[in-house]
Formats: sequence, C-alpha cells, structure tokens
Amino acid sequence: MDAQDLNANTLWPLAVYFAAALAVPLLMLFTSYFLGQRHKERATGVPYESGIASTGTARMRFDVKFYLVAMFFVIFDIEAVFIFAWAVSVRELQWAGYIEMLVFVGVLTAALIYLWRLGALEWGSQKKKYMER
Repeated sequence: MDAQDLNANTLWPLAVYFAAALAVPLLMLFTSYFLGQRHKERATGVPYESGIASTGTARMRFDVKFYLVAMFFVIFDIEAVFIFAWAVSVRELQWAGYIEMLVFVGVLTAALIYLWRLGALEWGSQKKKYMER
C-alpha cells in the first residue's frame, strides 16, 4: 500500500462528515418548505414576544444600572467558572494552586468592596456617588 492509497483511505470519513453536514440542513429546509403551511393573514407578519403583542418602539433607552447589573453578572459568573475548574483540579495543583486561588478570590473581593463603597450596587432613589464624578 503506497502513500496515495493511505491518504484516500483516511480521508473518506471527513468527506462523509462534510456531505452530511451539508445534507442535513438542506434536507430540513426543503422539508419545511414543502410540508409547511402557506397562509398570509393580517397578523402573520406582526412581531410578538412570548405571545404578547408588542407595544411601543424597540429603540427604548435603558438606565445604566441595567448594564451595570449585566456586567457584574458576567464578571462574577466567570469567577464561578474559574473556581469550579480549580475545585476539580485542586489535588493536582496542591498548595501553589490554593494560594493562587486565594489571591484570585482576594482580588475579586477587593473589587466587590470597591464597587459597593462606590455605590455602584445601590438601586435606591439616592444620587449615586459614581454618577457625581
């Protein structure tokens, strides 16, 4: 068996995979086109969310506190992922990994305390300190 036959024998699963990856979505699209309902009523093109008719415009402005909550969620959610990964491999990392995780949690705790003292976590009617600066 020469090198050309070896390459042809090892590439056929890749070709089958690519053919299937193209065939399945195309088959789904064509099947839904032929079996799908065709009707055009007045409410067909009206957008809705969760079955509720939309009111107002989609170009609504949100308060900055909603974006702050989203950023805090992402930051602390990623923290949870790192801590979980550390917890899974804590035996292999031993004391060096433990100290590194203590530093990591310490930095995040300091950041949380800073945000708390700055007033970024306040939702009350008080004027926020970080808005005054």
